[in-house]
Amino acid sequence: QVQLVESGGGSVQAGGSLRLSCAASGFTYNSYCMGWFRLAPGKERETVAVVEADGSTRYADSVKGRFTISQDNAKNTLYLQMNSLKPEDTAAYYCAADPFRYRCWTRKYNYWGQGTQVTVSS
Repeated sequence: QVQLVESGGGSVQAGGSLRLSCAASGFTYNSYCMGWFRLAPGKERETVAVVEADGSTRYADSVKGRFTISQDNAKNTLYLQMNSLKPEDTAAYYCAADPFRYRCWTRKYNYWGQGTQVTVSS
């Protein structure tokens, strides 16, 4: 079955960096939309970054220039490199996948990891 396991979260000071990893298994990895989402208390879930069907990437305006999404297809792993972290980046971050790899930014994703907490202190 499809499994997504996130890791790499933690607590950092503002301006610091973290790299989140999402190990994927149980599906044809390169045929799925893959993305990172985050959920902060009292806020709606936000799409952070996705890999589009053509392999290009798209980011939320709030993280452009600071975050980078990438894939290592040989390892079936999705990454989110987060630099210049801000307190407002504090949230639970989730990796997600959907089998219909088309317009990945707006897709309703079917498969989700358990989440990893990122806390940024000022």
